[in-house]
Amino acid sequence: MRSGILSKAKRIVIKIGSGVLTCGDNGLNKPLMGSIAAQVAELRAGGRQVIIVSSGAVAAGRKELGIDGRPRSIPQKQAAAAIGQSRLMHAYEEAFDPFGHKVAQILLTRDDLAHRGRFLNARATLDTLLSFGVIPIINENDTVVFDEIKFGDNDSLSALVTNLAEANLLVILTDIDGFYEADPRTNPDARLIPLVRQITREMERAAGGSGSAVGTGGMVTKLAAAKKAGQFGVPTLMLNGRKPSLLAEAFAGREVGTLFLPGKESLNRRKHWIAHTLRPSGRVIVDDGARTVLARQGKSLLPSGVVRVEGKFDRGACVRVCGTDGTEIARGLVDYSHDEIIRILGHRSGEIETILGYKYGDEIIHRDNLVVL
Repeated sequence: MRSGILSKAKRIVIKIGSGVLTCGDNGLNKPLMGSIAAQVAELRAGGRQVIIVSSGAVAAGRKELGIDGRPRSIPQKQAAAAIGQSRLMHAYEEAFDPFGHKVAQILLTRDDLAHRGRFLNARATLDTLLSFGVIPIINENDTVVFDEIKFGDNDSLSALVTNLAEANLLVILTDIDGFYEADPRTNPDARLIPLVRQITREMERAAGGSGSAVGTGGMVTKLAAAKKAGQFGVPTLMLNGRKPSLLAEAFAGREVGTLFLPGKESLNRRKHWIAHTLRPSGRVIVDDGARTVLARQGKSLLPSGVVRVEGKFDRGACVRVCGTDGTEIARGLVDYSHDEIIRILGHRSGEIETILGYKYGDEIIHRDNLVVL
C-alpha cells in the first residue's frame, strides 16, 4: 500500500520543522540542509515536483540578536524573522546549488489564502515556478503577521499548501521517528505506529504540546495537519528529518515513519478552502431540525431553521453554524449579512423578498458553500 501511494505522488509538499533545521546553538544546521537538498534533488530527478514549507527563520535570526530561548514578545519574534529569513534562504541556495536547482521564496499570511483572488494568484505563481523547475520555499510572513491573520504554525500552513498546490502527498520532517502511542521522550517503551487509517479523538487528546524549544508546533499540530490534508484526499508521511537519507529511503520502499491515510470521502478544493483557510466572522445558531437536515442530508441552510445570530458580518463572509448547545456542526459562506439574517430568521424562504424588499436567494447558506464538520 505504502509503495503504491508514494510512487503515485508527483507533486509533494515537504514541511521541515525548526527542530530539524537548527543545531544545538540554534544556528542553522547546514550539513543537514545539504543532506535534505540531496534527497529532494533525487526526487526531482525521478520526475517529481517538490514544494518546501520551511520553519527556521526566527530560530536563525534570534541567534543574531543574542536572544536565548524563544523571543519574549511579538516585536522580538518579527525582528528575528526579518534577520533570519534572508539567512535561511541563503542557506537553501547554498544547499541546492551543487545539484543545479534554483529556489524561490514565498511568504504568506492567512489573508493571502483567505482572499479567493489572492489564493488563485498564489497557486498560479506556484505552478509557474514549478514549470520552470524551481523549488518554492514557503514560510509564514512572520515580520508583518499578527494574531488575526497568522496560521499559528507551519504544520497548519503545510496542510493548506497541499490544497493550494493540488499536491498528492504531504511529508512532515520532524525530530522524532513518527507518531507513537505515547510520548517517546518520557516513555521509552512507547510503540511507533507505522500506519494510521483514521485520526481519532483519542489520538488527538493523547498528543502533547510543543515538542521542542525552537518550534511552535507539537504532535497535536502535526495530527491536525495530517487531518486537514486527508480531508483533501492527500496522505501524510511523518519522518525523522534529522536522520540522514531517511526521506530517500522512504521513497525507495523502506517502511519508516508513520503514514496517515486520507479519509474515504474528501472535500473538493473550494470546500477545503472554506473549512480550513477562512477565518469565521460570526456564528449562526440553528434549531434541532435544521441541525439534523444539515448533518445527515447535506441540505442548504434556510432562514426558517435559524434561531439566533452572533457577531457582525457581511454577505459572503465565512461563519460557524452551531446548534443551540454551542457545538459547531458546519461552516459556510452566507448569502445575507448579519443584519439581514436577523430580520428573516425563523421565516420561510418565500417571505424573504417581502421582508427585505429584495432577495439574493432562498438560502442563508447554499449547500455548495457549506461544509459539515
